[in-house]
Amino acid sequence: MSWFSRHSSPKLSQSTNEDPHWEQTFMRQLALEFLRERRRSQRWSRFFKLVIITYACVVLLLIYANELDDVVTPTSQHTALIDINGVIAADSEASAERVISAIRRAFESEQAKGIVLRINSPGGSPVQSAYINDEIRRLKAKYPNKPVYAVAVDVCASGAYYVAVATDAIYVNKSSLVGSIGVRLDSFGFQQAMESLGIERRLLTAGENKGILDPFSPLDSDDELFIHEQLTALHRQFIAAVKLGRGKRLKGEESVLFSGLFWNGEESVILGLTDGLGSSSFIARELIGAEDIVKYTKKQDLLERFADRLGTSLGSAFSQALGLNGAIRLE
Repeated sequence: MSWFSRHSSPKLSQSTNEDPHWEQTFMRQLALEFLRERRRSQRWSRFFKLVIITYACVVLLLIYANELDDVVTPTSQHTALIDINGVIAADSEASAERVISAIRRAFESEQAKGIVLRINSPGGSPVQSAYINDEIRRLKAKYPNKPVYAVAVDVCASGAYYVAVATDAIYVNKSSLVGSIGVRLDSFGFQQAMESLGIERRLLTAGENKGILDPFSPLDSDDELFIHEQLTALHRQFIAAVKLGRGKRLKGEESVLFSGLFWNGEESVILGLTDGLGSSSFIARELIGAEDIVKYTKKQDLLERFADRLGTSLGSAFSQALGLNGAIRLE
């Protein structure tokens, strides 16, 4: 059905024989109906534009909510709280860049009487953990009158414990898991499976050791020795950081403490790995003396998450192209 037939008036057709000027009347009614239809279309267009603008404003508000929070500086004395959650890695919420940024803000704030690192992490990258450890030590030397504590929630192990030992004291829950002072490298081997399937591996490299840890090739004894030496070196660095941070508070045999084992919170206190039982609010109230807690952790906004995921995907593809299949982790 055409627009003309839908909008033509029956009364007009009945009056064509009575009205000598019916053509003018018809055209007038046609023009009015066209204007009404156009107004309705414009109203719907404005409505949809308003919906789109509102949606865009909400998205922008979510994206920049953290930046808006950063602008508001606490004006009264408080305890600065910084969360370290999940795996410590360059592309995670617990990346060194993100954590260090929050720690610097807390140390530089004149209203922050003390700092609490609330840790719930199994560890992660030794490099990222070392970055955070080094920066805490630097800032402690620069601001000697501002105490910094670590609080273990569910897990404070390996790389996360590497971070914690840089603080003045570590507090735990009796059920927290603490320790795991060791280094690991995950890999796998498909050689026998490939042989049983009749698959031939063809690996071409420039450099006799470039194919080290290739999962489809047999593990060479010299390669295994070399990797073990690297892991041992990283382990020594980890142990040195723990001894520097804990000092004479450590108790028990080093062969046990640094074996990669982990303990519950009560046991960790006995072994000198931690200093006592306590929560973030306990430290703020009883040790720092500023019961008001202000979070300094900056979470990733939507654009950062998208960019990080894109960067991670590209980095993973690049690593695969170079044959870097394993990752050394403090976990």
